[in-house]
Amino acid sequence: MIYNYYELRVGRERNSQRALADQVYASGGPGVLGVFAPLLGYASNEALVLTDERATSDAVLRGTGAASAEWSRMSPTLRPHQNARPETGGIYVHNWFTIDGAAFDEFVQLSGAAWPDFEAKFDARIYGLFAVEPTAAERNAGARRLLLMTRYADLGEWQKSRDPTTEAMQIFARRRELTRVSLARACLLLPPNV
Repeated sequence: MIYNYYELRVGRERNSQRALADQVYASGGPGVLGVFAPLLGYASNEALVLTDERATSDAVLRGTGAASAEWSRMSPTLRPHQNARPETGGIYVHNWFTIDGAAFDEFVQLSGAAWPDFEAKFDARIYGLFAVEPTAAERNAGARRLLLMTRYADLGEWQKSRDPTTEAMQIFARRRELTRVSLARACLLLPPNV
C-alpha cells in the first residue's frame, strides 16, 4: 500500500487546522488516516495529513484553503499494518530520519527489534515506520529518508522514554550510528467530528 504525507500551510485563524480536518475527512473518506495540528517544532500555521491510496491528492488539496503544500510518497516497513489507523488521544511525534541508504534494511530491523521493549516500558505505541520514495538527489547522495510516527501519552512520557538504560535505547543507539540527520516534532491528532 502507498501512503502520502502532506505538509500544508493554512490560515492564521485559530481554527484553521480543525476546519481543514473537517473538510479533508469529509472529502477523502476512509483513505484519510489522520490530520495533525502542530504542538512543538512546527509553525502555528501548519497542518499534516496522512492518507493511503484510497484518498486522492485532490481530496486533500482542493478547497482546503491551504496556501502551500509539500507531500511525500511513502510505503510502510514493519508498520502500520493493513487498515490500521492512528489512535486518538495523547501526542504524536513525527520523526524524520535521513540515513545511509545502504543501511536501510539494518535500520528497519533494529527499529523492529527495539519496539517490544519500548512499548512495554512506556505509554507509547509505534504507529508506523515509512520508507519515503527517494528523490534523485537522495539516490545520488546514497541517502534514504524514513518517517517514524509514534503516539505517546504526553510530552512527559516522551521525555521519560529517552532513558538510556533501557534495552530499546541501547538498540536505538546502534540505529543512531546509521543516521545522518533526525528531526522529531510533536503534534496532535485531530480526529474526525462524528
